Amino acid sequence: MTSTDTSLKPAPPWQRWPLLGYVLRRLGTSVLLMLGVTLVTFVLTALVPGDPIAAALGEGAASNPATVAAYVEKHGLDKSIPERYLIYLTNLLQGDLGTSITTGRPVATELATAVPATIEIALGAIIVSLAVGLTLGTIAAHHRGRATDQVLRVVSLLGLSVPTFWLAIMAYHTFFLRLGVAPGAGRLDPAFTPPPTITGLYTVDFILNGDPVGFFDALAHLALPVLVLSLFTIGLLTRFIRAAVLEVLDTDYIRAARAKGLPSRRVIVAYVLRGASLPILTVVGVAFGVLLSGTVLVEAVYAWPGLGTYAFNSAINLDLPGVMGVGLVVGVIYLVINFAVDLLYGVLDPRVRLA
Repeated sequence: MTSTDTSLKPAPPWQRWPLLGYVLRRLGTSVLLMLGVTLVTFVLTALVPGDPIAAALGEGAASNPATVAAYVEKHGLDKSIPERYLIYLTNLLQGDLGTSITTGRPVATELATAVPATIEIALGAIIVSLAVGLTLGTIAAHHRGRATDQVLRVVSLLGLSVPTFWLAIMAYHTFFLRLGVAPGAGRLDPAFTPPPTITGLYTVDFILNGDPVGFFDALAHLALPVLVLSLFTIGLLTRFIRAAVLEVLDTDYIRAARAKGLPSRRVIVAYVLRGASLPILTVVGVAFGVLLSGTVLVEAVYAWPGLGTYAFNSAINLDLPGVMGVGLVVGVIYLVINFAVDLLYGVLDPRVRLA
């Protein structure tokens, strides 16, 4: 009787809903990885060569022992690295990333402005890259070995080979300085004021505030950075998507679909791209993370006040709280993207939920 009652007990939620169990497992892994990111970021920053005290106080104040002692005591620099890490972690859980040595403002406040600026160009670049790369990669695979395939492979190789910083300089020189068809540097013309902050993305905030003129100005300033960042990613996605689509085209179920006389377009859209969706999703997630964390040179050329510019300024000024904040944000970006990709895996392929 006891065994019968036990067998009639409802299964735990993670067994009844495999996707829920999958999400919880991935979420737990992400939390542990986030803890590791904070530890690595803190330790590497603590081991950075140079004198952060002199950088913070200046040469004059740094020569005063009383001033140095007060600064060391205030920031806990007289404590061991494990003690300082625990203090850092405690402050981090309260949303305190420290105060910038360069500006004297909270790092969290400055990153709240810099991160959306970088997200705006990276999001635009990944959307353009995915649309173009998916089209070109599929066409190249469909025309495997033909002239169209050869041309697209050469074009994608050129996109991968051209240095991004050189392309950014050439595009700025050509379209702004010579032709005058593109706006200058920055996110807006001097005549415009930033929209009231809702998302931090100027194009989105202008729309939400009902300002189409400001939207088109922000969009125009966005065009060149997005174009420059997209070209490398288009080359990467085109080559990868071509390989993924070719692998699916050689499977038996695609041959069966064609043998039934289904239109080629329907086979490509309904069967081939769906079969290649998981590897494509993987490379898109990686490419988006690279775009978010690797825009420093493009932002420098276009005076774009994003994460790359902030990271560069923090590094050259030995602004350790700023450097730690950037490292933490980059780590969070990759973890969030990987978590989102894992969730989409579970949605697209039920077999993954049981892994």
